[in-house]
Amino acid sequence: MAQVLEFKLPDLGEGLTEAEIVRWLVEIGDVVAIDQPVVEVETAKAMVEVPCPYGGVVTARFGEEGTELPVGAPLITVAVGERAPAGSEGSGSVGSAAEGSGNVLVGYGTSEAPARRRRVRQEPRAGAAPAPAVNGRAGAPEAEDGPVPVISPLVRRLARQNGLDLRELTGSGPDGLILRADVEYALRAAPRPAETAAPAPRPTTTAAPGEIRTPLKGMRGAVADKLSRSRREIPDATCWVDADATELMRARTAMNAAGGPKISLLALLARICTAALARFPELNSTVDAQAREVVRFDHVHLGFAAQTDRGLVVPVVRDAHARDAESLTAEFARLTEAGRTGKLTPGELTGGTFTLNNYGVFGVDGSTPIINHPEAAMLGVGRIVPKPWVHEGELAVRQVVQLSLTFDHRVCDGGTAGGFLRYVADCVEQPAVLLRTL
Repeated sequence: MAQVLEFKLPDLGEGLTEAEIVRWLVEIGDVVAIDQPVVEVETAKAMVEVPCPYGGVVTARFGEEGTELPVGAPLITVAVGERAPAGSEGSGSVGSAAEGSGNVLVGYGTSEAPARRRRVRQEPRAGAAPAPAVNGRAGAPEAEDGPVPVISPLVRRLARQNGLDLRELTGSGPDGLILRADVEYALRAAPRPAETAAPAPRPTTTAAPGEIRTPLKGMRGAVADKLSRSRREIPDATCWVDADATELMRARTAMNAAGGPKISLLALLARICTAALARFPELNSTVDAQAREVVRFDHVHLGFAAQTDRGLVVPVVRDAHARDAESLTAEFARLTEAGRTGKLTPGELTGGTFTLNNYGVFGVDGSTPIINHPEAAMLGVGRIVPKPWVHEGELAVRQVVQLSLTFDHRVCDGGTAGGFLRYVADCVEQPAVLLRTL
């Protein structure tokens, strides 16, 4: 006998609470396989194809294209086949919720995720007393050793922050997988010292004659929120300097003439950045305002600003300090292409410790960047253009670039920021300086 299962919009990770339906990939009546993408959604971070953990026939879709849905809202229902006899290996139908490939979306996993620790739900025997309720949920199994199967690290963090023991919960997901809704249900059932007021509904407005109103939502809304928070919380300051980039451009030309993969200018600037951060680590940090502490990092996850058709994104190159120019070039290219096609994952857009912003590609010389909260600094690079320059005591035409550093004045003072920027400029003017300090 077919079983109709409802698939809800999963927790997409990184604190995302909603997503907009961009394109349905299946129609009602289509047969879908386990982990087949069924819908493309846009979050505040990226475009994401959402795979369905069930295999069967699509019986319903919820929401038209352009509709914004909260996490946990129904997406589709799927009719799966008859269940296998009880006690058989891998009980459940072909394509049922009991199976899964193990493919994982950020913050979301199929039934393979909790394979190490399965909770078996037994049907109650006739006349048997119901299992005692735990945290307002009936039928909770006894706690077991090993990791608790949780659909997302965010769910685990939500439970930890609220002092909730996940071992006391019964997951409503496949094989007892604990969902965000399970944790929220338990928190609502538990006595709270004070109730939190429900969020106010979003105001709706009507455009007056001559006005065009565009909702600040999705990526545009995320950018607006982050930049506003940066300006509100970070006491930033900016310093800048002009530098002669002629020798840097010559060095790049020589490197690319030697054969092998081409090296990008952005990769060379990134190498200079990581070397400068090694000398001035105060700028590779963040401020924990609640603890009143500066948190310094021993790694450099380098963000770089990239403009796409969907808006500004800041992909992050992990462990940039451990990469050479060739590896940096390849990773910049990969992340840039992913940004253009909307395929960046939330994990590739978060976790940066310092940002490099090459706004020279827009044909401008200078800018005062807004720090990418919660980082402590951003280096801006303008266009490199021929300009009159005094070189070795004589006036000459040289390739000149303006460098600007915006920094959080809480993590350091002007001496440190100026020292960092001067070192970057020295490496741009004389690339051999970088070689001597590596």
